[in-house]
Amino acid sequence: MTRSHIVLLIIMAALIGAFFYSDLQHLLTLDNLKAKHEALIAYTDAHPVKATAFYALIYIAITALSLPGAALLTLAGGAIFGLLWGTLIVSFASTIGATLAFLAARFLFRDLVKARFADRVKAVDEGMARDGAYYLFTLRLVPIFPFFVINLVMGLTAIATRTFYWISQLGMLPGTVVYVNAGTQLAKIDTLSGLFSPALLGSFVLLGFFPLIARRTVSAIRANKIYQKWTKPEKFDTNLVVIGAGAAGLVAAYVAAAAKAKVMLVEKHKMGGECLNTGCVPSKALIRSTRLLAQFHSAAKFGISGIKADFDFAEIMDRVQRVIEAVAPHDSAQRYRELGVDVIEGTARIVSPWEVEVTTGQGSRILTTRSIIIAAGSRPFIPAISGLENIDYLTSDTVWNLREQPRRLLVLGGGPVGCELAQAFARLGTQVIQVEKAPRLLTREDAEVSKTIAEKFGQEGIDVRLGHTAKQFLIENGEHILIADYQGQEKRIGFDKLLLAIGRTANTSGFGLEDIGVELSPGHTVQVDECQATNYPNIFACGDAAGPYQFTHVAAHQAWHASVNALFGSFNKFRTDYAVIPWATFTDPEIARVGLNEQDARQQGVAYEVSVYNVDDLDRAIADSAAHGFVKILTPPGRDKILGVTIVGQHAGDIIAEFVLAMKHGLGLNDILRTIHIYPTMAEANKNAAGVWRRHHQPELLLKWIARFHAWRRG
Repeated sequence: MTRSHIVLLIIMAALIGAFFYSDLQHLLTLDNLKAKHEALIAYTDAHPVKATAFYALIYIAITALSLPGAALLTLAGGAIFGLLWGTLIVSFASTIGATLAFLAARFLFRDLVKARFADRVKAVDEGMARDGAYYLFTLRLVPIFPFFVINLVMGLTAIATRTFYWISQLGMLPGTVVYVNAGTQLAKIDTLSGLFSPALLGSFVLLGFFPLIARRTVSAIRANKIYQKWTKPEKFDTNLVVIGAGAAGLVAAYVAAAAKAKVMLVEKHKMGGECLNTGCVPSKALIRSTRLLAQFHSAAKFGISGIKADFDFAEIMDRVQRVIEAVAPHDSAQRYRELGVDVIEGTARIVSPWEVEVTTGQGSRILTTRSIIIAAGSRPFIPAISGLENIDYLTSDTVWNLREQPRRLLVLGGGPVGCELAQAFARLGTQVIQVEKAPRLLTREDAEVSKTIAEKFGQEGIDVRLGHTAKQFLIENGEHILIADYQGQEKRIGFDKLLLAIGRTANTSGFGLEDIGVELSPGHTVQVDECQATNYPNIFACGDAAGPYQFTHVAAHQAWHASVNALFGSFNKFRTDYAVIPWATFTDPEIARVGLNEQDARQQGVAYEVSVYNVDDLDRAIADSAAHGFVKILTPPGRDKILGVTIVGQHAGDIIAEFVLAMKHGLGLNDILRTIHIYPTMAEANKNAAGVWRRHHQPELLLKWIARFHAWRRG
């Protein structure tokens, strides 16, 4: 806590202590108000401004300090000032006092709570940003909820002060009128509890549902408005049409078929999408071949000499295709037809919220459907760089067509795809130049991760050019040249083949979104809500087309929610949970992460501690001659809750699964430490990392007393 926090606490504590020490609470009683009623009215008649100001200041102070007596003061407002003026004064005084209490709670405790419960606070803040005004209005309308508690709790959220003020004033108004009106009949009141009959309380509870009902009504009106220009079919050919048979589309279709819905899956290219045909599967097949080649080259450190590895580049690339063909039956049209999905190989175009035009080799037809899921995937991003149109460049989609190994490969981009392919081609003997405009590779990871990969690339002969911005491509005397800017200087980089690896962009055009007005996000993905729905409540999107994560496993996660909400959303909707999202970059060493890293925590203002275990101390890693890398864990100060984990090393993508499970189910480092791990395995690094945290949080005082106890027992 800062000095200003402490000063405010002392002042508030002194005022609250003075209130109770002076026994002022006994003045705020119904009997005392009745006894002095005539005197108070006489003083008000003689000094109306002073009386009003004095009353309002007392009310504000009582409310701001969360002291007892607000109900009695409200009655007094009616008894002294009458219904109209009493309501007006109490309304403003109570709202100002509540806002002061709200601001005090926010100033004193918001940062502490956010640091200790970062993930929960983030979820609450997201909920408040979405529905906070409705929740607050409901709580204010129902007087059975203590208002001082509402003031303090709301201060811990991110709701705007202005919103808190006006919603509070509006929401407390009905209860204020009831109390002030009761005060005008002071002589008839025997107890405060008698003010509210069960019927009146029931009326307030029903009134509390009004904001939620109003919100549902507004949503229904908006939905009807967007559908106004369309004619809804009386009956439908199918329950669901899924556009795109990549990772997201396949899962969405399977879920619908498993739920016994009639579902049609439309794919214009290849089943399995980018992941199977040009992404995850082929890249991992190539990486496996090149990793084996690298192991042959380092055989001496395993005590083996004389190994010679001959290879043919075209054969390695053919193997990649064989791997794709071996996996393809898992995603084939035949398999999904057997699962109950009507697979159509053709193009789809949305012509209305309930109609999709499907074109195949046999012609076109219109399908009517209750819901639509857009799972159209993404494509490589092509930058607008002068001269690029004259270069026969490669992307992560087309590089698999190569059969002749390039002598010099320029990789433009230092993200996961660029790093994986740069290392793979370098291990095949290609001279690789990797150009990245950022000051380091893999900028989403912490700096030491980037440093580890850059050092490894340097050892393997990759020419990494950081801080270089591509400006122009030239062809001079048959040679391909990149003109790049580096710290204001022009750099000329020669190459034979160019690989663009600077991200992917969502496929959002060509299938009718623009025709019916489906909204796009600022990032040019399909705009979806927390349930994967677009601005049309019956049209959903998932996977790369929707973002924000471009991972196969996230696409599948979104697809389940999109499919279930498309089929059953009229009964109940499920929000997509992004709380625990793992990913891996399959360089050597591998990088795996889940949750926050240090740069994320700093950007979000989350307090954290770091525990690092270096893999060079792990027995299995030493035995495998893979003693490099680390496990880094972020936890809240003094607690074993896992905020995030980064693993660098052999099999990082596999061994991080333990932390993913722990974070999903709320397990802490002590739980991992108490779990038996097989010896010797790489997974023991997880337990050892938990042990690092435990050693830094030992009960030192208790251990000193235990040491004395043992010394005493030794005599």
